[in-house]
Amino acid sequence: MEPLNWTRPSACADATNCPEVAVTDAAVYLRSSLRPTEVTQLTPTEWRDLLAGIRNGEFDI
Repeated sequence: MEPLNWTRPSACADATNCPEVAVTDAAVYLRSSLRPTEVTQLTPTEWRDLLAGIRNGEFDI
């Protein structure tokens, strides 16, 4: 696997508990900055569906 370029939201620039995302041509990877070794892999379609669900308020958080 190629090295992943992790990014986080600008609102989390100096925080220690932030979501981090790495995007490749084949997949999107998610992790928490608190647990960087625990990575979730999504297909591009799953990523788009997740973002749409977040934008549409489908999750109670």
